[in-house]
Amino acid sequence: MTMIPPRPSAVHRASRPTSGWVGHRVRLRGIEPGDRRTLVGFDRESASEGPPQFDGYRHWAAHRANHLEAGEDLQLAIETRQDRTLVGSLSTSQPEAGIFSYGIGIGPQHRRHGYADDAINTLLGYMFGHRRFTKCEVGIYSSNAASLTLHARLGFREEGHLRDPEFLCGGAQYLVLMGITAEEFATRRLPRAR
Repeated sequence: MTMIPPRPSAVHRASRPTSGWVGHRVRLRGIEPGDRRTLVGFDRESASEGPPQFDGYRHWAAHRANHLEAGEDLQLAIETRQDRTLVGSLSTSQPEAGIFSYGIGIGPQHRRHGYADDAINTLLGYMFGHRRFTKCEVGIYSSNAASLTLHARLGFREEGHLRDPEFLCGGAQYLVLMGITAEEFATRRLPRAR
């Protein structure tokens, strides 16, 4: 899963999960120093998969395991509920009041198992339900069809496009801006009447 990392901003220590947030397939927990080697390994594997493309790990893998001080973004490990295998990570930020964004990366060998879907739903449930954010925004490269499809399936709506000048060496890269509101998320999760 390739996505741009969230913009930096402050987060309170009280919002960090200590025991983890649990979804159907995954558990989100704080990143531990021992996770660094696995996460950096995911980055190397992603980079060797084909044409160079931005990967969520590349710009912040080395940073996140060592920077969990108060006032920084949430840095979360994604592990399976069944056997607690580390499968990826997630990083959040709050670019403005009431809005948050995130970047997610799943290790290449763990993709297509529903882990990203469950991790995003778990994060959205927490951020909208407990932290009372009103909207989530993400930027996804237009060449990342899998992530665009996943976010559309999760209820995100396309809100615009931006050209990213950092990645023009291999051709123009466009960011597709997508968003979902707390109300849209709640409506999507309500049980359907029969």
